[in-house]
Order: sequence, then C-alpha cells, then structure tokens
Amino acid sequence: MSSSSAPIDLAGIFPPIATPFDERGSVRPSALERNLEFLNLYDLKGVVVLGSNGEFVLLTREEKLITIETVRDLLPPGRLLIAGTGCEATQETVELSRSAARAGADAALVITPHYYKNRMDREALIRHFTTVADDSPIPIILYNMPASTGLDLDSPTVTELARHGNIMGIKDSSGNLNKMAQILGTVKGDFQILAGSAGFLLPALSLGAVGGVVALANVAPGLCIDLYQAFLRGELDRAVDLQVRIVGLNNLVTREGGVPALKAALDLVGLVGGPPRPPLQPAGTEMRERLRRSLSELDLLGEGTN
Repeated sequence: MSSSSAPIDLAGIFPPIATPFDERGSVRPSALERNLEFLNLYDLKGVVVLGSNGEFVLLTREEKLITIETVRDLLPPGRLLIAGTGCEATQETVELSRSAARAGADAALVITPHYYKNRMDREALIRHFTTVADDSPIPIILYNMPASTGLDLDSPTVTELARHGNIMGIKDSSGNLNKMAQILGTVKGDFQILAGSAGFLLPALSLGAVGGVVALANVAPGLCIDLYQAFLRGELDRAVDLQVRIVGLNNLVTREGGVPALKAALDLVGLVGGPPRPPLQPAGTEMRERLRRSLSELDLLGEGTN
C-alpha cells in the first residue's frame, strides 16, 4: 500500500477550476495562466483540477495530464494541487492517478464509478477505492457527487474506507449534513471532510469539515475565504451574513446553471471562461443577465481585471 510520508492538511478553500478552450475547442493553457494569476492573489489552500467544473469527463487522457502539468507550473510554492483521476474502470483510475502524481498532483480526487450504478453496491465500491488507494503513490480523496453520478456514498461505506491509510478524506457535494455528522462522529484518525459547495460551507464547517472545494471560489475567492476565516475566528454573525450573501450567486453557478453558468461568470468578472465543451451548451441570455445582476450586487463585476 502506498501512503504519503506526512499527512496533508486540507484545511482551507479550494476552487475547482474551469478548463478553458480555444476557438477550435482545444484546451487553452494561456487562459489557465490568466485565471491562476488572479487566484494566486488570494490565500487559497490550493486548487482542484479535473473536477466536475473542469469538465473532466469530456477531456482526453492527454488533455488531463497537460492541464495538471500546466497548473502545477503556475501554482506558488506551498499551494496544493488536487487532480480528479476517477474513471469508470478501476485499473484506468489507478493508471491515471499514477500519471497525475508524476505530473505534480499532491492528491487524487476519485469520483464513484457509476455507469453500472445498479451493480455499484458497497462491496464493489470498497473494492474499487481500496484498489486505487493501494496502488496510488499520492493520497486519495473520495468524491461524492450524487447529483451527477446517481450514487450517494453512505456513511458506513465512507467510515470503512476512512480506515485505509492512503484515503485521507472526502469531498462531499451531497449537502446531506446528517450524513456528514454521522461520518465525523465515527471516523478515527485524521480523515478530513471538505464541503463540496459554498451553499452549505458554514454548516459543514460547524459540523467539523476542514474546508471546502467550492465552485464559487473561482469568481468570488475573497468572499469564500472571508467566510472561512470568520468561522475560524469565532465571528459567527459575520460568517452567517457572508453565507446568506453568497447563496444566490452560488445557486446560479452550481445547481441552476452548472458549468456553462460558471464559465459565463468567469467572463463577466474579467477572467477567461469561454464556451463549455459540447454537448454542454453556453449559458443563455437570461442566465447571463441573472449572473450579471448577482455579481453586481456582490461588487464582483470586473473583479478579475484588478
């Protein structure tokens, strides 16, 4: 079994960055540089590449590795790089996790295999994640995204997987705070939970989550970090105020609009979003106008040009 020589502290805020494409639909490294220049101005713990917001299921293996290498070169020393390596096949996930490690990833974010979801019982999932963790040279973070996969890792499964020395935590995008509390109440050691959305960041932190991988941090990193730090300082009134303020914009770039809306929001703040990769379609006029109003209310229009 592989395991890191020292535990990795995940406490903090991670934006799951978008993957920009050029006019031919190819990955655009120069746009990654522009967006990372902006994010590097903030006290983020690191970034996630090849997550759902990075359109990882629409990228080739070569594109995935180019993206990891590009972002690694752009990150300041000390910033963590988490790379999505989950594939449908266990062996392919192992191989991509190894390649991601060579490309500079500090940890691998592994989503549940889900095409044969009616066969993905607890035994199948435990075997999958255990095999990947056994053979990965970098730590594994479980990725629970039931809105996309149709599978929801339950607390007994997560608790059992948490015993593995190379499974360090979970990014939970389910929003199920009851389950989060159950996991935190039963896991032992240094297993860490990351909230998967800014929409429930404060409630998750209050239960014991160490931070969040939140799409909103791509366009509003300052607000997400302010909320996190207000919680750490015990300034709960301020943290609650910030949580309430960000809910509307967060809903637009997650549940309502998804990746196309996030990319439109990036364009509106002066960063590079561009079109999503087909079959995803660009955000429509109505969504863009709603994004513009919400960004304006939070004083974020043009933020990325500063």
